[in-house]
Amino acid sequence: QVQLAESGGGLVQAGGSLRLSCAASGRIINIRTMGWYRQAPGKQRELVATVISGGSTTYADSVKGRFTISRDNAKNTLALQMNSLTPEDTAVYYCNFVVMAPGNYYGVNYWGKGTQVTVSS
Repeated sequence: QVQLAESGGGLVQAGGSLRLSCAASGRIINIRTMGWYRQAPGKQRELVATVISGGSTTYADSVKGRFTISRDNAKNTLALQMNSLTPEDTAVYYCNFVVMAPGNYYGVNYWGKGTQVTVSS
């Protein structure tokens, strides 16, 4: 079935940039929402950004103006450009796809295994 895989994480100094990507393996259609979540040790997973099929985006207040989410609907890939990184951005970042089906009100969630982002200083 469908599997998601994140890449692009790593170690960066405060003020630096990283670009995360997420790619789906296997056939997948009717993706309503793509999003990025993150989880720091000892904390709950939190929403970072989402983009719906029509292109509208939403961002957590903590990343607004610094992060940009984008999706390629033809290739079913997702990216997160992260600029002006701070140590508070350190977390494991997960991609999420919500796949809709006829008569399904909520959709089905798919998750990647996560990629580590560490921001020093």
